[in-house]
Amino acid sequence: MKAVRFDEYGGIGVLKVVDVPRPEPGAGQVLVAVRAAGINPGEAKIREGLMHSRWSATFPSGQGSDLAGVIQQAGPGVTGFAAGDEVIGYTDNRASQAEYAVAEARNLAPKPAGVPWEVAGALPVAGFTAWAAVRSVDLAPGDTVVVAGAAGGVGSIAVQLARRAGATVIGLAGRDNHEWLAGHGVIPVSYGDGVADRIRRAAGKIDAFIDTFGDDYVQLALDLGVQPSRVDTIVNFAAVQRYGVKAEGSAAGAGARTLAELAGLVAAGQLEVPIAATFRLDQVQEAYRRLAQGHVRGKIVLLP
Repeated sequence: MKAVRFDEYGGIGVLKVVDVPRPEPGAGQVLVAVRAAGINPGEAKIREGLMHSRWSATFPSGQGSDLAGVIQQAGPGVTGFAAGDEVIGYTDNRASQAEYAVAEARNLAPKPAGVPWEVAGALPVAGFTAWAAVRSVDLAPGDTVVVAGAAGGVGSIAVQLARRAGATVIGLAGRDNHEWLAGHGVIPVSYGDGVADRIRRAAGKIDAFIDTFGDDYVQLALDLGVQPSRVDTIVNFAAVQRYGVKAEGSAAGAGARTLAELAGLVAAGQLEVPIAATFRLDQVQEAYRRLAQGHVRGKIVLLP
């Protein structure tokens, strides 16, 4: 089978697609024929060696967590899933960017029939992260929350979940994404110089802040008067110890129950997962170049 591999830390050029043996599912696992695999910024950081102290790579390394596909084989002890089932899920083995991947059955949810493959494959990591971030800032009807990076893979889902919680949502994004945000009930505000004043003019008091981008957004949240306990960042981990803000993300939201909930919202037309672009597996370098360019609305997906 074909799979993405890299043999050393480095830039996009270390990525390659090679022939490897098809894996066999063990106890509690299933083998999935992958139809779609989302790509995430964290994968690029791991491949560059920037996350070595937290998530070191063992070479040769595979890549990818998100997956959607069709179960080909169930390992011993698997219940609730069988060959032929269409599923959405994730693997912790950095192996989803391949024609076949093994995943723990407990990390899978059924794919609703109305959810396109590319959307299903894009949902897990970004969806878990957005779900956890919105939960962490404890939104209630009448609250106002700012989401930085509001049109990105995580932000585009977070703004919708925050609206579902009854909050007024201010989305920080470039002008190219303002129409999309407004169409989802979000107040769009441009980032850059003067952003604090623009936020204040848009909504006055700010109750919560979700930072999906980094830079100085945690400091901005505090300057706007948001309590540290209602600030969540998925990027600026140093701010957790320094300011006492939260950093709840994918790990805090990961699970089949959350995945089934989000997939159900997508199927019901109550949650959109924007797809910026799709690429074949052998175009993996092009896919990560597009991600590195930034200004991506939603997700980029590989279609093995």
